[in-house]
Amino acid sequence: MADDGQVIGRHQGLMFYTIGQRQGLGIGGRADAGEAPWYVAAKDLTRNQLIAVQGHDHPALMSSGLRAVDAHWVAGEAPAPALCCQARIRHRQALQDCAFRHVPGGIEVRFERPQRAVSPGQFIAFYRGRACLGGAIIDVPLRLPAADFAQMDADSVAV
Repeated sequence: MADDGQVIGRHQGLMFYTIGQRQGLGIGGRADAGEAPWYVAAKDLTRNQLIAVQGHDHPALMSSGLRAVDAHWVAGEAPAPALCCQARIRHRQALQDCAFRHVPGGIEVRFERPQRAVSPGQFIAFYRGRACLGGAIIDVPLRLPAADFAQMDADSVAV
């Protein structure tokens, strides 16, 4: 399903797709769509729908932060209640400036710059310089406010 609600294909089971995935969607080359590739933007488990959008930098793929659960800290205990540090949400990604705070049930992370394809179930690792502080499991991406979408399009933000 496209982000506008139009059915554009059938999926093979939501568990086989990852947010930000491009390959294996089987919806390229549609006559009623532009030439940009399609990407998985969301999975609606309740309705069994895979939401796809066109374009690597589509606003629906961007998140200003995330909530994470099941944190584990190298020092054995959580750092200060609110901490500015760096993090990565995928292997080999450059470290990203962020701040996190403890909230009921986990951690809330806010990135200095929007992040592409924040995927629930994946890990976030926190760093201070070269030292790994710990990590947690991404639970929920925090999407950009709608007003930020227009600004992103106007500025052609590339991640």
